[in-house]
Amino acid sequence: MIKINQAVIVEGKYDKIKLSSVIDGVIIVTNGFGIFKDKEKLELIRYYAEKTGIIILTDSDNAGRKIRGYIKGAIKKGSITNVHIPDIFGKEKRKTKPSAEGKLGVEGVDVKILKEAFAKAGISSDEITTPKDITKLTMFELGLSGGNDSSNLRKKLQSRLGLPSMLSAGALLEVLNTMMTAAELREHIAALKEIENDL
Repeated sequence: MIKINQAVIVEGKYDKIKLSSVIDGVIIVTNGFGIFKDKEKLELIRYYAEKTGIIILTDSDNAGRKIRGYIKGAIKKGSITNVHIPDIFGKEKRKTKPSAEGKLGVEGVDVKILKEAFAKAGISSDEITTPKDITKLTMFELGLSGGNDSSNLRKKLQSRLGLPSMLSAGALLEVLNTMMTAAELREHIAALKEIENDL
């Protein structure tokens, strides 16, 4: 398992499932060409590009190249690393026929090949020191989800932390786990509530 600090961008949910067996880190799914219209997802990718850097891992076909090009063009600041899988012809097990170009996508290539692709891009294992201990329950207990004012509190927290304003509760949970521990999050929420009480 490769521990990665950067967020890895892949095309689909099956790519994410496959990659989860190779890396320990944040994986963002573009939903194919869906990224062209998904402003919230793009804002999240821009955030990670600036904060941790991103790794783009799309399929080696024409669609994958278009998505990679679009993301690279949309990122003005931050660091982008490209990981490329080789052209391997065949079809994924879950599909009835091969893709238009007959090449295997990220989900179809062997784990060993994926690891080699990361190594070729110069990505080795980074030790992540922050434990991922912020859960959905933590979010609920702190009022960041499931409450009448949760959306408002999330917006205040996102503003305080310099995060994109349009994050969903799920996306925020993923980002917070790359930034801090549950104890640190509690301190931020306490500080926000103190500011409210002083007003």
